[in-house]
Amino acid sequence: MLRQNRNHRILKEIGYQREAVLEYAKQWAKGRNPRYLDFEHMGGDCTNFASQCIYAGSGVMNYTPTMGWYYSSGSNRSPSWTGVVYLYNFLTGNKGPYGVETNEKGVEPGDIVQLGNKNGYYHSPVVVDVAGNNILVAAHSYDAYMRPLDSYIYEKVRFIHIQGVRNW
Repeated sequence: MLRQNRNHRILKEIGYQREAVLEYAKQWAKGRNPRYLDFEHMGGDCTNFASQCIYAGSGVMNYTPTMGWYYSSGSNRSPSWTGVVYLYNFLTGNKGPYGVETNEKGVEPGDIVQLGNKNGYYHSPVVVDVAGNNILVAAHSYDAYMRPLDSYIYEKVRFIHIQGVRNW
C-alpha cells in the first residue's frame, strides 16, 4: 500500500519480520544488549525489551517527538519505548510498527502481551511461541524465555497483534 502525505512523501507498507523478532528474543531474553540502557532498576525493563524485539522485526523507528517510538540513548527516547501504556497507544494508533488489540486466539509469535491489575497495565512480554492454548513468552525484569503465559499472576491481559510496519 502506498499513500502520499502533504509533503509528497510516500508512506510504504513493509513487512514485519517475525523470525527476526524471535531470534532477537532468544538471544537477549536472559541478557542485555549493550546498545540499550537497562531499565530494570528504574521501573522495569520489560517494555524496553519488547521495543527492542519489535525494532528487530521492523527496522523502523518513528522520531516524532513525544508521540513517536524511538530510542537513541537512555536519555533520548520516546515514552512509548519504555512505557507499557505508551507502547500500546503507539502500536494501536501511529506510524511505524502497528497493531490491533486481539484475544489469545489472534496472537502469533512476535506479538506483544500486556499484563495488568486494577491499577493498569504493568508488564509487556513478547510472544515467542503459540501451541494450542499454550502461549509462551520472553521478557525482561524477571528474565524469561519460553515461559508459559499462564505461569504469571495477573488480573487482566491484552494482546497486541502486530499487523505490519509503515515507513515514509
